[in-house]
Amino acid sequence: MKKKQAKKQVKKQIKKKIRKPAGKKALAKKPPTKKAAVKVSRQELLKYKSLLLNKKETLLKDIQHISKDTLNKNQRDVTGELSGYTFHMADVATDNYDRDFGLGLATSEQKVIWEIDEALGRINDKTFGKCLSCGGKINKERLLAIPYAKFCKDCQQKEEGKK
Repeated sequence: MKKKQAKKQVKKQIKKKIRKPAGKKALAKKPPTKKAAVKVSRQELLKYKSLLLNKKETLLKDIQHISKDTLNKNQRDVTGELSGYTFHMADVATDNYDRDFGLGLATSEQKVIWEIDEALGRINDKTFGKCLSCGGKINKERLLAIPYAKFCKDCQQKEEGKK
């Protein structure tokens, strides 16, 4: 019962705060909000989709190349020695570092592929170009540089500041 009363009070407060504009003059004086509807033309969406698919294809080729170089070779192939054992600990450390470095690259590229897939989903949902944090529009220049960008410049800086 108390929940229903609380909901009614909230609705009344909201209705008091929302006032209908007096006419066209009131609409003209209202400052534009950052959360305005983001509209990207169909032609632009196709351009961004093409950029995203090309980037994804390139990253998949890179990951395949990295896995071929690091994961599919055994220690003997990497070192070029006849035996699978080396006498130098430094050689083993270098080989392990190279393998870890390659796996780190593959992991970071996989994360970008996931972000690209999310961006392709936003294109299908018609929400592409909209900041996921503030709801504002992401600049075209930013989308051309990073077509899978989720946030506008300001919100991205805030996100990086949190880390």
